[in-house]
Amino acid sequence: MGLCVNSYVVLGFLRVGARSGYEIKRAADASTRFFWVLSPPQIYSELNNLEEAGLVKGHSEPRGERARRLFELTAAGEEALVEWLKESGPMNLEVRDPALLKLFFADALPPGEILGHVQAMRRRAERMLEVFEQDILPLAEQTDANGMHYPLITSSFGHGLYKWMLQWSVELERKLADTPVRAGAPE
Repeated sequence: MGLCVNSYVVLGFLRVGARSGYEIKRAADASTRFFWVLSPPQIYSELNNLEEAGLVKGHSEPRGERARRLFELTAAGEEALVEWLKESGPMNLEVRDPALLKLFFADALPPGEILGHVQAMRRRAERMLEVFEQDILPLAEQTDANGMHYPLITSSFGHGLYKWMLQWSVELERKLADTPVRAGAPE
């Protein structure tokens, strides 16, 4: 059908209960943002494209003076989502982390600045663990209790990833503090 991954993400969020672009953005921020980020312009563009393709049906439901449009999957939209889920094409893992990219080129910096950068990465991992434990995992547990199990499964992946990133950062900080110029890779 020629849809992009963002189209399927929007279809998926409509399937799990989000009805407006705003609700999709809130749901994505509380669940998939650690592995797939969607901006509001992407969401609204996809909703328009999906409606034109007959995969979602929208209707106006203003709130006071605010215009608001609610959407639902059509049978064709549900079918497109299921077909995409069944595809067995390449599943490349893409990590886009500006902090890690800067660390890759950090030989251009004085050693003290590199340590500060790694400390910032550790603090980010600590903050994200808090977000997972206070927000993301509790919401995923609610969806699990409502019969939708895979949000919790993928959330546990993100939680584990940030736990590993914290451990990795702490180990690298220790190595940089001991030998700032040639820290080597954490074990």
